[in-house]
Amino acid sequence: MCPDRIIRRFAGVFILASIALAMMVDTRWYWFTAFVGLNLLQSSFTNFCPLEKILGYLGMAGCKKEAA
Repeated sequence: MCPDRIIRRFAGVFILASIALAMMVDTRWYWFTAFVGLNLLQSSFTNFCPLEKILGYLGMAGCKKEAA
């Protein structure tokens, strides 16, 4: 399991980057912002986070790779 702060940092960076891209490039980038927000909401109910699995697979410090 990854520390929550890693997940929150990634989410914050994704949200800020997508807002910047929406303002400078194309407003359709707001869909990415909505996707990140919905993913955070669903993970608060289900305790399943795709980013956590990806980081574990990549060997991110503090994240464990789950057995298949």
